[in-house]
Parts: sequence; structure tokens; C-alpha cells
Amino acid sequence: MTVCRNIFLFILVCILLPLAVSISSCKSHKDASSNSSNSNVPKSKKVKEKYATLLNIEEDKIENIKLYSFIDEWYGVPYKYGGKTKSGIDCSNFTSTLYSNIYNKSLTGSSSSIFDQCKTISKSNLEEGDLVFFKIDGDKISHIGVYLQNNKFVHATTKKGVMIDDLDEAYYKKYFYKAGRLK
Repeated sequence: MTVCRNIFLFILVCILLPLAVSISSCKSHKDASSNSSNSNVPKSKKVKEKYATLLNIEEDKIENIKLYSFIDEWYGVPYKYGGKTKSGIDCSNFTSTLYSNIYNKSLTGSSSSIFDQCKTISKSNLEEGDLVFFKIDGDKISHIGVYLQNNKFVHATTKKGVMIDDLDEAYYKKYFYKAGRLK
């Protein structure tokens, strides 16, 4: 009787239990993958749709997929003074990281020192990738962002982290200083 019981336990543990687990794990895996929305839509198409909507422009105006994919990866990362990672980043380090990854150009230092590396341009001549500077803390340049399109720019804000805002919003109109293009 003990031998039969041991054989039964052996069969149960070694054969039936792994079979049951594999069947249930396949189902779980299949369910998880079938729940992803638009899984057949290429990432570039999703990025174009998302950022065309955020910038209030036509999808075909989103040409630099690398730029918008980069923004998408960082969007919502919290602000951290002196931060340089996705666990927290400040405005000048976000701008420097974006420039390094997208334009292969090195920017270093504070918003004010980055301004010194730029040629001033008029707001009406802003192009995607240009820089926008703000004097929020008095007379000194204290904030920077990267111009996108349609008066929108991406930056790391102290309250909401990396996000896109409009230069015509009252707050940014009040503190806007100048626009610049890297020399």
C-alpha cells in the first residue's frame, strides 16, 4: 500500500503538477500579450499620433521620431535638482541629455551657462530643437526648455517633472526671457 501511495505521489508531483503549471502559464502568457492595445501598430505611428495631438498639429509634421520617442521615454519623470536620471532630473540636465542623445551635441552647466553657448534668435524664428530660456527667479536665467513645434516646448518642471507646455501660457509668457540656437 505504501509503495502504491509513493508511486501515486511521484506521478502527481513529477508529471501532473508540471503539466498543470505549463498549461496555466501558457494561458496566462497568451492573455497578457493579447491585452496589449494596438500591439500591431508600430511604435513610430503611436508616437506620431500622441505628439501630434499634444502639439495640436498634423501627424505628418512629426518627422523627428527619435526626438519624440526620447521625450516619450522621459515624459513624467519627476524633477530633482541636480538630477540626471529617470528617477529625477532638472531642466538643464534634461536639456543636456536630450541634446546628447538626439543631436549628438554636448551641453554642460546651468541654464545660464547654456544660454552663453547660444546665439539669440527671435521667438518668431524658433525651430524644433532650439532652446527657450526663462528668468523665473529674479534677474538670472533659471529655467530652460527645448522648443518643439506650434509654440510648444518640452522641459523638466519642478511640480510635474518632464512635460510639454505652451509658450503662450500666462506663466511662461510672464517669465520668458529669450530663445537661442546652439552656436
